[in-house]
Amino acid sequence: MPYTGDIPIRLVLKGTPREIGLAHGRQLQHQIKDQLEIYREMFEYTSKMNWPQVRALAEEFRVTAEQNTPEVHAEMQGIAEGAGVDLLDIMALNCRSEISLGRFSDGCTALSWKTSEQARVLAQNWDWTTSVGKNMAMLRIEQTDKPVIHMVTEAGIVGKIGFNSAGVGVGLNAIKAPVCDSSKVPIHVALRLCLESDSVDTALERLTSLGGAASSQHILLADSSKSLGLELSPLGDVHLEEDRNGMIIHTNHFIANDRVQEPPWLPGSAVRLSRCQHLCDELIKAGVAGDKITPRLLRERVFSDRYNTPEAICCSEDLSLHPTQQCSTLFNIVMHLGPGHLGAEVVFGRPGYEEESIVVKLPCSLEDQDR
Repeated sequence: MPYTGDIPIRLVLKGTPREIGLAHGRQLQHQIKDQLEIYREMFEYTSKMNWPQVRALAEEFRVTAEQNTPEVHAEMQGIAEGAGVDLLDIMALNCRSEISLGRFSDGCTALSWKTSEQARVLAQNWDWTTSVGKNMAMLRIEQTDKPVIHMVTEAGIVGKIGFNSAGVGVGLNAIKAPVCDSSKVPIHVALRLCLESDSVDTALERLTSLGGAASSQHILLADSSKSLGLELSPLGDVHLEEDRNGMIIHTNHFIANDRVQEPPWLPGSAVRLSRCQHLCDELIKAGVAGDKITPRLLRERVFSDRYNTPEAICCSEDLSLHPTQQCSTLFNIVMHLGPGHLGAEVVFGRPGYEEESIVVKLPCSLEDQDR
């Protein structure tokens, strides 16, 4: 059944890592348990792994997390306790990209665009298994001596797509590559560490100090003054800089990182990359720049594009595939990273498909935060 774009729950989480985790687990207990059932089926179908095997691999990442990122580990412990599940279940959710070795069929098209010397727009469609749509959440996380985080995530997962009060934003593109190192940082933990940083440079320093990413992935990282495309791999990283138009566009294959030889995967990825570049070039030729680069414009002219359906920028389900492999665009987010105008607009479901799509703004209002 197509995802209808219902607006997910909003949570404000405050306190110590354990307190944040407990509140997360308690308030999203139903969604977390449903996520575990969804991923149990996905691992069995795509990776031929039963849940005990998944948990055994999760234990390797748990040991690393306890040693290298103890606060994130404590938060996961809190989530598990609050939801009434085992810690290794929560670890499995947060390391699902590494455990699956890229066998999940997640897509995504991401874009950063320089609007001025001190402002960037960071946007993406998040394409994923449609059944996960009902288990998303919008989190505001407040921690002592760290920026406030605003992100859209899956229940039980500590780091995802969003931005912080210091003006640092992150997007994500999954990469399929059979290389993994459990002594390094899982991608969802890496996203969280970026969201706890006060600049692109400090985020890079943190990831580097911990040995880099545990699996091959792409993080589109930006603040007001710069954007970088981080093509990450346990075998070595390559950073993509803004092109002559101040843009970085990425989909689900490495553009410059040749350290990992990817198997053939998602033929639509190259098509989406070329199509997104073409659409953005058309906007530039039409004189779009600076303040004209608005969330509405990007949704209507780029992220709702259906060329090469079902593997379009705005992804729709391929009903010929197994249900665990049927993906669609679950949300679009457009973040403005700049002083005096920091925030994001989110549309849940496929942008452009529903005339009355509700635009959700982050940070949310005080009234929404109290719900």
